[in-house]
Amino acid sequence: MAEQRTAPVTATGANCFKEAVCIDAGRIYDSCTDKDCLTDLQVFFTDRAQPVIDSAMSIKCKDVEIITVYLDVEPVPFNKGFYSVDLTFFFKVTVSAYTSPVAPPANVVGIAAFSKKVILYGSDGNVKVYNSTDPRGGIDHDNTNMPKASVHVVDPMCLDSKLVECGCGRAFESGVTLPGSICNLFDGDFAVCKPEKVVLITIGLFTIVQLERSVQMMIPAYDYAVPDKESTSNSTEDPCEVFRKIKFPLNQFFPPKLSEADQL
Repeated sequence: MAEQRTAPVTATGANCFKEAVCIDAGRIYDSCTDKDCLTDLQVFFTDRAQPVIDSAMSIKCKDVEIITVYLDVEPVPFNKGFYSVDLTFFFKVTVSAYTSPVAPPANVVGIAAFSKKVILYGSDGNVKVYNSTDPRGGIDHDNTNMPKASVHVVDPMCLDSKLVECGCGRAFESGVTLPGSICNLFDGDFAVCKPEKVVLITIGLFTIVQLERSVQMMIPAYDYAVPDKESTSNSTEDPCEVFRKIKFPLNQFFPPKLSEADQL
């Protein structure tokens, strides 16, 4: 464990401006925040998990987490400097299936997907960039100075879940084809599955999408940062003395009220 001194970690001579240096960094040209409520997303299961869903009397969504997000950036025609960002989210959904009133539920894992598009400003640039680290045989290597899209997202909240029979007048997908890297995370095959019942979930999703481009910019430089921490991993300090320095976790014993929680 590193021991923190009383003085904060600072750069030597930080108050003395030395020079302006040029760096190559990503500048965020545009960004947006979204709060999406995704209703009735179909959850797909493999041929090994689907029989459990087909025999279930009811289900309950236990957890939803993001596996990955695919992003694709394309220029918007006749709108110079703007780009469309296509995002495809893949969610890992854990469902508790109740097959009997007296039996414990069986936990099965499936996948749900959602796609959306946003339009952001990414400026304009037609140069091609080549580096000494590029593969020599990589003729197909993308060297265009296209803006780079990124998405910041937290695991979604499951707001609702329901079990629906396929013969209820609604059309549902079956035998879905997914990317191989995602299919390898699950036991079984998605393509041959023909469900009798499907699971639909409603989730809330918070995202921040950014569009950035590598640019050269001048920044003020002060000096090299010299760490002010000392490693104490081999310290022979009494463990009880270390424990005494830890504050008592009052919030674990006395949960904060709503007004106090808003201030955290």
